[in-house]
Amino acid sequence: MNGRRPLAAPVALLAALAVLALLPGAALAWAPAKTAPVHPGVQTYTQGGQCTSNFVFQEGAEVFLGQAAHCSSTGAQTETNGCTSGSLPLGTAVEVKGASKAGTLVYNSWLAMQELGETDPDACAYNDLALVRIDPADVGSVNPSVPGFGGPTGVGTVGGLGATVYSYGNSELRLGITKLSPKQGIVIQNEGNGWSHVVATLTPGIPGDSGSGFMNSSGEAIGVLSTLQLAPLPATNGVGDLANELAYERAHGPFPNLQLVAGTEPFKPNLLGAILGS
Repeated sequence: MNGRRPLAAPVALLAALAVLALLPGAALAWAPAKTAPVHPGVQTYTQGGQCTSNFVFQEGAEVFLGQAAHCSSTGAQTETNGCTSGSLPLGTAVEVKGASKAGTLVYNSWLAMQELGETDPDACAYNDLALVRIDPADVGSVNPSVPGFGGPTGVGTVGGLGATVYSYGNSELRLGITKLSPKQGIVIQNEGNGWSHVVATLTPGIPGDSGSGFMNSSGEAIGVLSTLQLAPLPATNGVGDLANELAYERAHGPFPNLQLVAGTEPFKPNLLGAILGS
């Protein structure tokens, strides 16, 4: 007898794989960044309303795209208080460009705050994150890298006034001109006790860019484009603080182990210089 137990290794392997599938952030085989049809920045459509996805998130084997909560709003554009504004229900189908099947709205910060009876005025005003579950049939078509810029490298902080930020907007109003999608700018104001940041970019976010992800100079994910600002400066954007929004979801949403998925491509902050010089 050589002491081998032929069935032990396969059984142990299957058990390990089963456990791995349940772990937060369990490794998945992402599609190549250059050819993946689903990635941060793809357009999403919620009952016809177009927005831009921000980052890829994961809990266990489930994969999500982030978008703004207000993308599923049922009220007027001026209704921006997440604690009182109407929203389509969880379970609503969301078309994800590049995916073969519709995704599903599985978290909306507005609905979560209303169910909780949230009274913090800053959270009500600025907590603007939703999660769209990618259909299992399309998970193999996902890559978590931001087009052009690469990253994100993790979740980070916005920084002080004048800090550089990067974003990728994909409004259909740009008529598919991809060179207009990457944006670089600076932080000009922090507000809402850390819940929101006002940024100015060379070309501001426009309708359809809602939900776009923002990164800092280290490539860390820092925010979600929420509003086009009229003050303190015209044509600036309000960006919800991603760290606060994720903390709220983990505490009050259905995914307590939700994780941002880092990009497979290195962060390249000099992208705009390369585009302008081309």
